[in-house]
Amino acid sequence: MLASAMVAVVDDDESAREAIVELVRALGYEALGFSSGENFLLSDGRRRTACLITDMRMPNMSGLQLHAELVAAGTWIPTILVSAHEDDATRIQALNAGMLFYLSKPLDPEELLRCLRAAMGERN
Repeated sequence: MLASAMVAVVDDDESAREAIVELVRALGYEALGFSSGENFLLSDGRRRTACLITDMRMPNMSGLQLHAELVAAGTWIPTILVSAHEDDATRIQALNAGMLFYLSKPLDPEELLRCLRAAMGERN
């Protein structure tokens, strides 16, 4: 991964966001958390984001909507959608929209590491 690249974590639940940020850092990546899709879209960190991990259900802008906003703006960031609510229809919608992975909370560290490596084109 490039030294200036990072993993952005977008989740409205502060404890979940902090836990995912810490897990990503423990896996060896730089990570920064955002409390909403809007905050991420307005941030300077957006340009440095090599991979986006976003929660599905958030007020005002869901993870799917955030991904759609990025695509509409001509920005494609490899995206991992996470949700505490298993939903096959949402999984299919997310993957059809171009998101790379759909993971269930709580996140399994090995599965997340596999997804991060794939999202950033790293060899295992």
